[in-house]
Amino acid sequence: MEELIKEYALGYSMLREAVEGLTEEELRYKPAPDKWSIHQILIHVTDSEISSTSRLKKVLAEDEPNLISFDQDAWANNLGYDLLDREQYLLLFKLLRSSMQPIIENLTSEQCKRVGVYADQGRFTFKQLLEYRVLHVRDHLAQIEWVKKAYQENQVTY
Repeated sequence: MEELIKEYALGYSMLREAVEGLTEEELRYKPAPDKWSIHQILIHVTDSEISSTSRLKKVLAEDEPNLISFDQDAWANNLGYDLLDREQYLLLFKLLRSSMQPIIENLTSEQCKRVGVYADQGRFTFKQLLEYRVLHVRDHLAQIEWVKKAYQENQVTY
């Protein structure tokens, strides 16, 4: 659990490092019409964090609460992600993670076993939900690297 908590705490700095020095063109580049730009990925990661922070708190505070997923594509397509301020969203991500840190660092083993229930996905312990938060950032860091590579390959002229 200790390593999980450490990586959770590093989420913001890992995202920040992944986009350090990128131009606006690189941040806005879409490798395909149906793929997200790095800018959109960062907005999505924060929107996901908003929802997930609430879910994590519900699991700790309530007895087997119902948890609700959100449609990430609907959010990306209908909330004007391209118009949103990336820096504000990165700061919001940082604040959400840091606001959870004292709670997470003081968890008991019993709290880690508390359960939340998704109607469409089943039962998850707090620890499983926290693991997913860490994996979510990891997955999107890999996606950011993929988009950066696609941008570089697109710049090659023959």
